[in-house]
Amino acid sequence: MNQFPYAIYDAHHHFWDLDAVDYPWLATKGVKRFFGDPAPIQKNYLPDNLRIDFGKLPVEKSVHIQVGAADEQHLLESQVIQGLADSSGLANGIVGYCALEQKNRSRMLDQLCKLDNFRGVRQIVGRSPEEDKQTGTDGLLNSSAWLEGLVELEERKLSFDLQLIPDQMSRAAEVFSNVPELAVALCHCGSPWYRDSPGWEMWRSGLYELAALPNMHCKISGLSMFDHNWSVETLRPIVETVIEIFGPERCMLGSNFPVDKLHTNYHRLWLAYLEILDTLRISEEPLTTQQKQRLFKHNCAAFYKLG
Repeated sequence: MNQFPYAIYDAHHHFWDLDAVDYPWLATKGVKRFFGDPAPIQKNYLPDNLRIDFGKLPVEKSVHIQVGAADEQHLLESQVIQGLADSSGLANGIVGYCALEQKNRSRMLDQLCKLDNFRGVRQIVGRSPEEDKQTGTDGLLNSSAWLEGLVELEERKLSFDLQLIPDQMSRAAEVFSNVPELAVALCHCGSPWYRDSPGWEMWRSGLYELAALPNMHCKISGLSMFDHNWSVETLRPIVETVIEIFGPERCMLGSNFPVDKLHTNYHRLWLAYLEILDTLRISEEPLTTQQKQRLFKHNCAAFYKLG
C-alpha cells in the first residue's frame, strides 16, 4: 500500500477488556444482532489489537465510545479505558455512559470527569427498528428528566454522542434545539437503514433538520452495520449526502472497530473513505487538501478536544 496521504484520528471505536468489565451482549452466545453475528468479536479488544488492525496507517489518536457494559459497571468501563490510555497511549478521548434521566446523574458525571480523557456521554436513543421495539430507548426523546441531563452536559461543557435511527430524527431535532451550546455528534450518519425511496428521503430530510442546529456534527462510521456486503459505490451516496448537508467542517471519520471488523478490515475501510473523498464534489468543486485533512483528523481533534 502506498503511504496514506493524511493523518488519521479515529473518531469512533471501542475497546473492551472482558476480564475486567462485564458486557452482557459479549457474553451471550448464539444471538445475532442487527450488525451481524457477534461471535468473532466476543473476545478482548485492546489497544494492541487496534494497532495490529491499523498497521502502517497513520492513526495518531482515537476516541473510545461506550459499548454496553453491565448496569453498575458503566463507570468501571470508563476507568478501565483510562487505564489502557495511560499505559498504551490509546484511547485519547473517552465517551462514557451516564443515564442522564436518573437522579444520580450529577454524581456519576462528577466521577467520570475525574478521568483525564473523559470528553462526553453516549446514551443510545435508537439502534435498529426491530431492537428499538424491545428496548424502548426512544422514550428518552419524550423525557423532561433526560432533557435536564442534556442541559447539565451543556453546562459542564461536555459532549453528547447521539445514536438514533431516521424515524427519530425529527423529534430529536426538536429536543436538541433546547441545548444550543451542547456539542453533539450524530453517530453512524444517523443509521441509514432504509434504501427504498421513502426511507431514503426520511433519512435525508432528517439530516437537514439536525444539521440546521449549528452545534450538531456528524460521524461517518459504522456503515457496514447497515450494509454487510458494502462496496465503495454503496457507501458513496451516504458519505456524499452527509458531507453535502453538514459540510466538511462538521463531519469526522471513524472505524467503529471491532464491530465493523465483522464485515471489513481497517485498511479497506479507510481506503474507501479516501477514494470517496478524492472524487467528491461540493457545488461542483472538489474537496481541498485542507478539507480532507479536517475530515480525517482536525474535526475530530476539535470536537473531542484532543489537541
